This record gives sequence, structure tokens and C-alpha cells, in this order.
Amino acid sequence: MNKLKKNLYEFRLLLKSVPSIVITIFVVAVFVMNLLANKSINLGVNWLALDCGFLVSWVAFLCMDILTKHFGPKAASSISIFAIFLNLCVSLLFFVVSLIDGVWGQYFQLGELEVINQALDGTLASSWYVVVGSTVALTASALINNTLNYFIGLLCKNKDNFLSFALRSYASTIVAQFADNFLFAFIVSHFFFGWSIVQCLTCAATGMIVELVCEIIFSPIGYRVCKKWANEEVGKQYLEYKESL
Repeated sequence: MNKLKKNLYEFRLLLKSVPSIVITIFVVAVFVMNLLANKSINLGVNWLALDCGFLVSWVAFLCMDILTKHFGPKAASSISIFAIFLNLCVSLLFFVVSLIDGVWGQYFQLGELEVINQALDGTLASSWYVVVGSTVALTASALINNTLNYFIGLLCKNKDNFLSFALRSYASTIVAQFADNFLFAFIVSHFFFGWSIVQCLTCAATGMIVELVCEIIFSPIGYRVCKKWANEEVGKQYLEYKESL
């Protein structure tokens, strides 16, 4: 019981220490990327598959890189699991809404087609296997990303320059994004939509490449955030508490 209270106190302290805008962006990114994952992209070849979730998934991973650099891997993983929990709550809310008798706006604009109403309900509520797949994939990839990012940082001689931040961010993104994409494609698309293993692998690789490019483009912003937090001693109370343990 004492350990549970200690962990709860540490988590509450972490939530007060991390700037609210970062938590907000992280949570929204997690929710939006799982929603957009419902739409596949037509790439013109049957062996290559990709969904729209990649458009924002890199945002969540960049947030994890920033949190790992400043607060450590445990803190980043705690915030990740918190975001995943909130995503599950929203998914449950959408499921409840889908059960309510009523119609969406597009129902009237497109000639009162009942199929439109059912499609919107189904997309927003998501099937149970989509929710399970996204939850398993993101939980595993978050732990992989945060742990790998941290240990790569330990190997860097100069831990505070941009090269160090870039190295740990890019390497962890490559591994974790591939794992995230493959696990989701394997759990959901392979078993329930008939994707081949080749399609799962190409989807994972293609998404990882695109997400890595996005991370490379925006990583200077992440680095500046880390430097700003360090100079302003953001989360000082949490960091001092962790050092005292």
C-alpha cells in the first residue's frame, strides 16, 4: 500500500511538473492518430499499405522524446500510459454515442442514406479489435521508444547538444515506430482485414520512414524545448524528488 501511495504521489507530482500544453498536445495526438488510422491510403499497389495515422503519430513520439530527455523514461512512459487511458475513455464515450438513436449531419446532406449514419457511428466508435490493436501497439512502442531513447542518451559523450538529442530521437523513432505500425497492422489488419504479412511489414516500414522524416524536420523544435526547460528549471520539484529516492 505504501508503494502504491508513493507511486500515486510521484505521478501527481509529475502531472504538476510537466507543462500542460505538452500533455495536451500528446493526448490529442494519441487520440487523433488512432482515429485517422481508420482510413487507409490508396497507394496504387497491392503489396504496399498505409493509413492516415502517420500524419500525427510522429507528434506523440516527439513529445515522448522531449519528456524522456528532461524527465526520464519512467516519467515519459507514465504520461504515455495516461494518454492511452484517456484515449480508451474517449473510445468508450464514442461507443456509447453510437448506441444513441439519432443521426449525424451528413445523413441529411447526402440524401438521408442510413448507411452514412451507420458508417460514421462505426468509424468513431471503432471496433473492439481496433481499440485493442491500437492500445497494445502504442503501449509497447512507447515503452520501447522511451527506454531506447534513454539508454542511447547514456552512451552519448555530450548529452546536451543537438547531435545527442537527434541521435537518441531518430534511433528510438526508427525502432519504436516500426514496432507500433507493425503491431497495429498485424493485430488488426492481418487478422480482420486479410492483409498479408508483406503488407504489414511494408506498412510498418513506409510509416516509419515518413514519421522519421517528420521527426527530423521538427526535432530542432523538440531540442529547443528541452533547452528552455533546462534553463528555466521546469519540473524542478519532481526532478529533486526523483534524485532523493
